[in-house]
Amino acid sequence: MKLYQVGGSIRDELLGLPVKDRDWVVVGANPQELLAQGYIPVGKDFPVFLHPHTKEEVALARTERKTAPGYHGFHFHAAPEVSLEQDLMRRDLTINAMARAPNGELIDPYGGQRDLQAKILRHVSPAFAEDPVRILRIARFAARLPNFTIAPETLALMQDMVQAGEVDALVPERVWQEMARGLMEQQPSRLFEVLRACGALARFLPELDRLWGVPQPEQHHPEIDTGVHVMMVIDTAAECGFSLPVRFAALLHDLGKGMTAPEAWPKHHGHERHSEILVRQVCARWKVPNDGRDLALIVAREHGNIGRVLEMRSSTQLQLLERCDALRKPERFAQLLDTCEADFRGRANHEQQPYPHRQSWLNILQTVQNVDAGAVAARYTEKPQAIRSAIHAARVSALDSLRSS
Repeated sequence: MKLYQVGGSIRDELLGLPVKDRDWVVVGANPQELLAQGYIPVGKDFPVFLHPHTKEEVALARTERKTAPGYHGFHFHAAPEVSLEQDLMRRDLTINAMARAPNGELIDPYGGQRDLQAKILRHVSPAFAEDPVRILRIARFAARLPNFTIAPETLALMQDMVQAGEVDALVPERVWQEMARGLMEQQPSRLFEVLRACGALARFLPELDRLWGVPQPEQHHPEIDTGVHVMMVIDTAAECGFSLPVRFAALLHDLGKGMTAPEAWPKHHGHERHSEILVRQVCARWKVPNDGRDLALIVAREHGNIGRVLEMRSSTQLQLLERCDALRKPERFAQLLDTCEADFRGRANHEQQPYPHRQSWLNILQTVQNVDAGAVAARYTEKPQAIRSAIHAARVSALDSLRSS
């Protein structure tokens, strides 16, 4: 029985990156031997255990064989005679198919260290094509390691997988899981660049895929292309360290521009309404968590209005706050402003410009919050039906005072 450190921790060590989790493979053992030594079984589909002391994951060396379409259709074989090299061969990329022996020796049968040095993402074997999740994983690695390129033969294999319909077998929840992880990487635009290059984006998110080639007014968007703009927006959100809901809302905020008739280009009147409809469809399809869905819907509907703050009357500003439920959920309103900042700065020649509207809206919200609704209501105890309009009038009056100050 031999225990080897494997996978991503070896890759990250060689790249000089922080190692979050260490995975291990046992060669020459069976489940009964590990149980006898105190290992804790946790694997559902194949033998995986927690180390009795470190609680790190330990798996029996195994091979796998494709038995059905999709990513569930695998038969796993774990036995003492399975070698380390056989176990590493089933992994997705060469940079993830390295191991370290107990004496510190690096075991690299498939050239992972060479590809790390050359900054190449390359599949280990043709078995890569058996698991469509690997398309999403390699796209996510491209977002994590944006200076890496995909080997031409790997990209060709991914294109073949898409054309064969393999990605169509993925359940929406798994697509969302991988997309969400990719959005939180260093340069999320690379995720979508890779998915477009292999044809998978048109299958996973056609509403986004159709934005490339759709022009916008050059005076507002020097980059012109809507797809390019959206990629700049999500990268800006990443550079600012914004949350996943913000990055997701940024990704979907302009979907409606893909519905504009070409004869109306480059203008997109009413695209916010179309965006809201499409966002709702995407979130339902992927079963997106409520916080991401709700923010994305608000951003799709309101991002244009947020930029017109100085043109609005006080009553219009208050109506926007009420539509966004900003008084009850100020944290979500702050996320709306985060997304709009990414949208503002995610344009050519605007990347370093300060965002002018955030403080204006925060001042407006604070002014409305400072109105003592209870005191206003107390003056109308005999006319309770007038309380709501009186509070509204007091808030508008406070905003008028802010405007004139």
